[in-house]
Amino acid sequence: MTVRDCLPWPDKRLRTKAVPVEEITDEIRAIWDDMIDTMEAMPGVGLAAPQIGVMLRLAVVDGSTQRGRAVRMANPEILHSSIELREHDEASPNLPGVSATIKRPRAVTVRFLNEYGQIDRRDFVGVEATSVQHQIDHLNGRMYFDRLSKVKRDMLLRKARKMAG
Repeated sequence: MTVRDCLPWPDKRLRTKAVPVEEITDEIRAIWDDMIDTMEAMPGVGLAAPQIGVMLRLAVVDGSTQRGRAVRMANPEILHSSIELREHDEASPNLPGVSATIKRPRAVTVRFLNEYGQIDRRDFVGVEATSVQHQIDHLNGRMYFDRLSKVKRDMLLRKARKMAG
């Protein structure tokens, strides 16, 4: 198991839609293990494979306080979103040092392929719902700041460039 480097923004792979996973293999399980190690090292509550340069539709989410409860997902897809929205401060290791408050549905129902290769369905609420939506954005080549107005997005990216420079 390994902590992997996260791609620095604006690497074009962060803007590329990830490829669906055909089957769960030992290689896929090893990538998930590395993703969990990387997420816990941040520490974060989720990670999508494109963030570490693996262009597959893989994500992990763990919003538990004690850790070790990561949900491994291949090809996650939101089936249902709550009408009620929740604000949460979001950030990304691909653009360190900045964050923004994003409104997303408070709860989502997600279908995905689990670590045993079976189709699974799970309800996520609160921080885990926010995280799974954030990861699915990454799988679709989107970043959390794409959900901001142009003015706020430009300010955030300017601030990030200043901090990096």
